Amino acid sequence: MSEAPRDAETDEELEELLRFLRDARGFDFTGYKRTSLGRRIRKRMSDVGIDSYADYRDQLETNADEFSALFNTILINVTSIFRDADAWTYLQHEVVPELLAQLGPEEEIRVWSAGCSSGEEAYSLAIMFAEALGLEEALNRVKIYGTDVDDEALRDARSGLYPAKSLESLSAELRERYFEQNGSQFSFRSDLRRRVIFGRHDITRDAPISRLDLLVCRNALMYFNVEAQTQIVDRFHFALREGGFLFLGKAEMLLNDADRFDVISMRQRIFRRRPGGATTTYQPAPVKLRGSQPGETQSLARNRQLRDLVLDASPGAALAVDPEGIVVLINNHARVQFALTTNDIGRPFRDLEISYRPVELRSLIDQATHERRTLRVNGAQRRVGEDVQYFDIVVQPLIGVGGVPAATHISFTDVTVATQLKAEVKRVREDLETAYEELQSTNEELETTNEELQSSIEELETTNEELQSTNEELETTNEELQSGNEELETMNEEMRIRSDELDETRAFLEGVLTSIAAAIVVLDKSLRVKSWNRGASDLWGLRQDEAVDEPFFDLDFGLPTRPLREAVEECIRTSSRGEPVMIAAVNRLGRSINCTVNCSPFGGHHGGVVLLMEEDGRSNGAS
Repeated sequence: MSEAPRDAETDEELEELLRFLRDARGFDFTGYKRTSLGRRIRKRMSDVGIDSYADYRDQLETNADEFSALFNTILINVTSIFRDADAWTYLQHEVVPELLAQLGPEEEIRVWSAGCSSGEEAYSLAIMFAEALGLEEALNRVKIYGTDVDDEALRDARSGLYPAKSLESLSAELRERYFEQNGSQFSFRSDLRRRVIFGRHDITRDAPISRLDLLVCRNALMYFNVEAQTQIVDRFHFALREGGFLFLGKAEMLLNDADRFDVISMRQRIFRRRPGGATTTYQPAPVKLRGSQPGETQSLARNRQLRDLVLDASPGAALAVDPEGIVVLINNHARVQFALTTNDIGRPFRDLEISYRPVELRSLIDQATHERRTLRVNGAQRRVGEDVQYFDIVVQPLIGVGGVPAATHISFTDVTVATQLKAEVKRVREDLETAYEELQSTNEELETTNEELQSSIEELETTNEELQSTNEELETTNEELQSGNEELETMNEEMRIRSDELDETRAFLEGVLTSIAAAIVVLDKSLRVKSWNRGASDLWGLRQDEAVDEPFFDLDFGLPTRPLREAVEECIRTSSRGEPVMIAAVNRLGRSINCTVNCSPFGGHHGGVVLLMEEDGRSNGAS
């Protein structure tokens, strides 16, 4: 196999791999220079031990991590703070003052760092404007967009963290002013960081950021071919406002763009967008008609003139109608386009379908002949089955010798493709405008969200401190609760012991009262029964549950209580034991009893009385 076919085959495999990368991961490298692009891809292939592009594509399909390694090899991220110090010094001292002079004191300053890599260039711009305007004004006016296609580099840019080596070009004063030490690294100051917005953007495909005052794209264009560079510069021209500045890298130039950009410094690759555009309006040349030649007969001259006029005026489908409305000519394009034949020549024009479809031509012919002027119908629609065709129709009166109408020429120009393209362009433009507005809105929302997130972070930090303080208070409270719980457990144990003692005492007293054969009744100070022992139940035949908590002097159990009231009240009043009271009674069992009742005061807070009832003798019989 010869070398040339092998190279062609290899080139085709490379193109196939690039299309795969575009479709699989959205990275479009088709505009990159093939020599450098192929060299970097082959370097990565060599690192993983693969020889052919087809085998390497298989590797990409089976190993998702290989994409990142390949992109890092292709997208060389070489950057630093204020890289190429001379260019930045010129920009700061010569361009920025002129840029600021063009703007009002309150106008926003919009800057785009295209191909920002890991963010050093975007932060360099933020420092430059902060030094030129002052920090407070820069925080209010400057908005910097940093974009790249490398997501991994963008993650580093968003973090704003850099090792000390990356900041060597900064003076100690600037580093202290704009960076804070964070462990072994330095982080860009947070308030100015919020004015820098990072996002993924492909300068070869995505819509550019607009209304820019300064666009920085350094050492990125050199990786693209001429066609891609032209498209990118077109996008940059659209993105810059009139008078806006373009800052390129040392290895890049703007060629053949003098009509759109002025050179500010060729050495530092700084350009300024010129006002207005560079397009020209196309003006078609008028059609020239030939007159008749002298010496010809009138009929021959008329026919020759008619033939010449028709031929000159009909580059596409055309036909001619004489003043009587008879078709006198149908060219080949018209026969093919509208299914006409040579047999239709000589027929009345009104009998043909073309006379009323796609538009009514008979009235237009009359109007053109009467007014002696050319009439035009643009975008006439004609349906053929499911297909739609569009025609620009020109109805042109042809004037013969002596100003007499010779015929009417009707030409049809097929503009179907152009009309469809215009509709598509209009739709795409509307979509682009909508997408741009949505992008602008999204950017603003992202900025607002970023500010809200920053505020939320501060609030969360404050809340975290409050929670830590609350946690300490809760720990103290928990210790107090544990101590209180131990005290309660001690008190509970004491109460349990006392309850046991009380139960024992109560059981002892009940046992004592139960073991006494005499009837014992305890009354509280309101003379309600509080205790009614078994002796009382046996003596009177009244159960304990019938007597307890009942008024003693309302009970009907056979003892006349009236004679006893005075003795009970006297005992309560004097808190001393009274004399025994002898009372004859009949219990509920019908047995007569001579009962001796002794009243003793019941000490304590109850303030009651204890009645001891004993039977003095036997009854003589039932009542």
